[in-house]
Amino acid sequence: MSDQYKKLAAERAADDVTSGMRLGIGTGSTAEFFVHALARRVQDGLDVIGVPTSERTRKLASSLGIRLTTLDELPELDLTVDGADELDPHLSLIKGGGGALLREKIVASASANMIVIADGSKEVATLGRFPLPIEVVPFGLEATRRAILKVFGDLGLPLNMALRGGSAQPFVTDGGHFILDAQLESIPEVQTLGDRLVAIPGVVEHGLFIELATKAYVAGTDGVKTVLPI
Repeated sequence: MSDQYKKLAAERAADDVTSGMRLGIGTGSTAEFFVHALARRVQDGLDVIGVPTSERTRKLASSLGIRLTTLDELPELDLTVDGADELDPHLSLIKGGGGALLREKIVASASANMIVIADGSKEVATLGRFPLPIEVVPFGLEATRRAILKVFGDLGLPLNMALRGGSAQPFVTDGGHFILDAQLESIPEVQTLGDRLVAIPGVVEHGLFIELATKAYVAGTDGVKTVLPI
């Protein structure tokens, strides 16, 4: 049923898109449902232009006839629609399970509004159950890893982190970086952790999306509900 719920949330978000909009288009399984829903509306005459957040999304959207551009050509967007790995009542998010967190955050930050689409399993009272992705530069990886663990220790968080893909064949992002996934269980001080992580020179970006989402459509057994930040 999870895919059905994702599809319902994505279709509800697609209904919010109006002609003339400049759209950020997210990455991941839920975002792909949005791309298909948006493509159907484009085929019916909707006039929009999109900025994809990953090569994967770019290929899918292009194949379905959605007109695309880049943030260099269109640096200000009206709306980004994207999924999330977790969302809390403040609409703070954990994103990056698909490995596109840097581009996703750049696009979301360039948008006037961001709609999150998700199934009900992604709602949590406190972020942290889903591993937090941290995108890092390959150079000096061990020094960066130790600096991150020191931050976790200072904040009383578990010292449990792994290189995505493993050292033999690490996952490489579209930007050519690695991802460290941190099993933190619960993140009571989201803003503090985010600020401490981005201050580490080897950290490119982290998967905490704070004060970016303006609305969420969350689908479950009772249909699609609208969630606004408290």
